[in-house]
Amino acid sequence: MANKSFSRKDRVVEQIRRELAELIRGELKDPRVGMVSLTAVELTADYAHAKVFFSTLAGPEQRVAVLEGLNQSSGFLRRELGRRVRIHTTPQLHFVFDNSLEHGADLSKLIDEASAISDQTPVDDES
Repeated sequence: MANKSFSRKDRVVEQIRRELAELIRGELKDPRVGMVSLTAVELTADYAHAKVFFSTLAGPEQRVAVLEGLNQSSGFLRRELGRRVRIHTTPQLHFVFDNSLEHGADLSKLIDEASAISDQTPVDDES
């Protein structure tokens, strides 16, 4: 039983992520919402709320506008999602900026800097 299949909730979460990404890319007309990538969706047990994590290439000053655009479009996105995904409750959408990509890039940069410093440090061979 080591190869357990995905649960129904996992399949619904992935379908919601795919459908929302397609809706945002193809149907959403809000100019504030440009290149947005949906990184994850967390769904409550009763399917009433979905936390949708997104990342964007927009700078920190534009992120607020992107978030506002997504939040203002949440009613439209929820209605269209309800037409595409057949579940008993179409969840309320709550958008959250996902900074894990930036955090990973920052950590990678720190590792590279530490590696460069250690390469410059002479090694004592007094054995």
